Amino acid sequence: MKIIFCGGGTSGHVNPAVNIAETIKKRVPDTEIMFIGTKHGIESTLIPKLGYPIEFVEVSGFSRRLTLKNIKAAWHAFTSVGEAKKIIKKFSPDIVIGTGGYASWPTVKAAAKLGIPTLIHEQNAFPGVTTKMLSKYADKVCISFSGSEKYFDEEVREKLVLTGNPVIVDNMSREEARKELNLSDDEPYILSYGGSMGADKVNELAFYLMENLSKPQKIRHAHAIGRVGFERFSAIAKEKSLDNCPNISIKEYIYNMPLHQAAADVIICRAGAMTLSELAIRGRATVFIPSPNVTADHQYKNAKLLADAGAAVVMRESEVNGKLLLDTVSDLISNPNKRKRMEESVKKFAMPDSVDRIADEVMKLLG
Repeated sequence: MKIIFCGGGTSGHVNPAVNIAETIKKRVPDTEIMFIGTKHGIESTLIPKLGYPIEFVEVSGFSRRLTLKNIKAAWHAFTSVGEAKKIIKKFSPDIVIGTGGYASWPTVKAAAKLGIPTLIHEQNAFPGVTTKMLSKYADKVCISFSGSEKYFDEEVREKLVLTGNPVIVDNMSREEARKELNLSDDEPYILSYGGSMGADKVNELAFYLMENLSKPQKIRHAHAIGRVGFERFSAIAKEKSLDNCPNISIKEYIYNMPLHQAAADVIICRAGAMTLSELAIRGRATVFIPSPNVTADHQYKNAKLLADAGAAVVMRESEVNGKLLLDTVSDLISNPNKRKRMEESVKKFAMPDSVDRIADEVMKLLG
């Protein structure tokens, strides 16, 4: 069996593809897998490190403003389909799977024109432009949230199947994680992060929380600054004497994040689709501060879906301040019953078998 995966730009599009690929490889070990992406996306470095071959097409996104870049993007949207066709014909896959991002467009469209079975996966509650455009070409469209159906045209809704996001989360319990981190059962633990690249606003809010709650009340608190701004915020932490508090840990990146997620009482983070799906499986009380710098404000729409069900707290970056976050986290820390209700509500969104559901759909398309 031979499969082409396409998509990328960010890890939010690449990781789902990798998880699906690895699951299929476990089922059918001799499966040959290849990726198609762009040279400027994270897939160009991540995929080779994982040992998978990758080919590239020249494609870019459209700007929401009227600029000359849109002329170039339109040209690439046209020519990249031909580029993808050449790669597909050479590899001769049995199926093509798209997980979003610019590279999905030409590859899935080219495969459909060549009569090759196609499946696409949408990570967000509000489908992206690429997914909506490709839904009329794809044989199957996997969605991650119940309620996303209404955003698709009626004529493609019969292709939709609810699978959830293809996350792979270990079964580590809260007790096991806390034992490894030397936390007692009743000791509050706060975890905060703004993503691998970091987020200034999340860092500022986390520092305010540490300075005015975690430090004076000796609450255990771990925070990841992220790559961008690490030196600047490390200096700020030193100025505020947060760097030498035994109950506070400030790092550029938390490599064993699943361990900390499993142990945490309250998590503060962005609202990417994969993050939401992971925390739903973990069943953790979370305060989401969605990034405002994403297409169609999809992080807020993701988080709002959970917040409306009482499964999380969502705060817009433009509206939240340190005092509001402190009051919210303090309330959650001091109110275990409220946390429990939130944890039970968020678990209703969990689909721990999501990656297997997608693999099942792939096998159905292959007969």
